[in-house]
Amino acid sequence: MVGSKTGWLVVFLGLLLCGVATQGYGQSKKRVIQLSGVILSEDSVSGLPGVHVYVPKAGRGTTSNRAGYFSMPVLEGDSVVISSVGYTRRHYIVPPSASEFLTIIVEMVPDVTYLKEVEIMPFPTEEVFKEAVLALNIPFDNGVDPRAMNAELLALMLRTTPMDGNANYRYYMDQYSGSINDRFQPRVNPFLNPFNWARFFRDLKQGKK
Repeated sequence: MVGSKTGWLVVFLGLLLCGVATQGYGQSKKRVIQLSGVILSEDSVSGLPGVHVYVPKAGRGTTSNRAGYFSMPVLEGDSVVISSVGYTRRHYIVPPSASEFLTIIVEMVPDVTYLKEVEIMPFPTEEVFKEAVLALNIPFDNGVDPRAMNAELLALMLRTTPMDGNANYRYYMDQYSGSINDRFQPRVNPFLNPFNWARFFRDLKQGKK
């Protein structure tokens, strides 16, 4: 009885080993195909770079270059996954009748996700917000001291306030343009003008300042 059970166990293990060997032999007979292609998007003139092209079961893959081109070895019947952030994942199955060198063109479709509208409020509830608004003590005046609107004070501020950046720039440009215009003209010294001295002595005799 024990011998018959041992015999059946040996036969079962032999059949199991034969099945595994047959399956491995069948897989080893799959042809190696060089899969190449260009990955495009809807609005791209050139290829789409950085797209992942891989076979999940085999654990091998590659990435498209700047022109969207990729090339990798696959087996006939492999399921190739093509994925990129912001695009819908694509799948491609290598046909058994494919030639040794296979070229494909893949067009990626944008994956648009619409999020729900989120309303951000500084208060947890609308009732708390209403209570906070009603509790505010809002002054009705404009907060301007009427003494600061004195005409004499405003005139004094206008005379004594220094020029800002815009005024300084205009003054500098006026001086620069004047120096350009007077570059080739003679420089006149008013102290060397005898007519100025004559007017000066005349006004001095008349008691003018």
